[in-house]
Amino acid sequence: MKILTLFGTRPEGIKMAPLVKELGRRNDVSSKVCVTGQHREMLSQVLDLFDINPDYDLALMRENQTLSSLTAGVLTGLEGILSRESFDWVLVQGDTTTTMAAGLAAYYHQIPVGHVEAGLRTGDIYQPFPEEVNRCMTGVMAQAHFAPTQWAAENLLQENISPEKVFVTGNTVIDALHDVAGRSFDMQESVLKDIPREQRIVLLTAHRRENFGKPIRDICRVVLKILEEFKDVHVVYPVHLNPNIQSPVREFLGNHERITLCDPLEYASLVRVMKRAYFVLTDSGGIQEEAPGLGKPVLVLRNTTERPEGIESGNVRLVGNRYEGILEAIRELLTDQRIFEEMSKTVNTYGDGSASQSIVDILVDLYRARS
Repeated sequence: MKILTLFGTRPEGIKMAPLVKELGRRNDVSSKVCVTGQHREMLSQVLDLFDINPDYDLALMRENQTLSSLTAGVLTGLEGILSRESFDWVLVQGDTTTTMAAGLAAYYHQIPVGHVEAGLRTGDIYQPFPEEVNRCMTGVMAQAHFAPTQWAAENLLQENISPEKVFVTGNTVIDALHDVAGRSFDMQESVLKDIPREQRIVLLTAHRRENFGKPIRDICRVVLKILEEFKDVHVVYPVHLNPNIQSPVREFLGNHERITLCDPLEYASLVRVMKRAYFVLTDSGGIQEEAPGLGKPVLVLRNTTERPEGIESGNVRLVGNRYEGILEAIRELLTDQRIFEEMSKTVNTYGDGSASQSIVDILVDLYRARS
């Protein structure tokens, strides 16, 4: 069975890496990897961490690239690859432009698409943008839907996807988390090395398009207010490379002794900071999945989430992206021990770390059934 695994961003790379490694262990699978380079520097960190050498690299990243040009680049870049090779499956992950465009390219070549982390929905095509439409369009083209949870599977069934094509596997990000969290780590290489142990660390990540402009400025203002009120708090913020984030963050937060601004962390370092953090403030999707597995409260800087399981477990709370709502939620976590403890339970909402094995087993069974 010949399988092409496709991804282009750092989050996709993290979630697809355990699957790539599992495919490589199977004697009955011929596995190839293609990266689009939608993210460049950040994706390279992931490839190095998991020792993945892509067979194809479309190298599409351009400064100030539009969604239209990226989509066109993926389609044209894959044309030759998919024409030359006879793949039995093309695997894509999640909700990026790479995912949607690669799924469309495979469809044009009548190659079955397997969608990893399928079924996430907010019901609002503009939140998150463009991710909600990307994953819905990918769902239309997919022949196998690997849902991380039963809730995600139910979304697919409500869209009249055939039950025989929907599989609840858990989320591959937990496979990656278990792998990396168990590795040794040199503290002298960490952004944590100069932060006193008695300080409570807040890990902040914010980079989504819906937080560009006033929202990211409000987030920065909240950070400064919290540090003024709570002298034992230290904020660690790996700042996304997008200039829409870099510019306001550096302007507001660039000169404070209890703020550590750094470039995006390679995944092992990010996991280490999450393990040390008191709580996490984020608009990221992946961190909503990872932090509960480490017993960390998460305040989500968005108005909607396609991952309600974390909210149901009690580890995650939606706080929006407005100044007052964020400030109130942070104050509560820093002052109310009962609420903090309720949000600090370790849960396995997104699986036990065996999602990649389950997905490959399913693909093998589907291939044998077709042969």
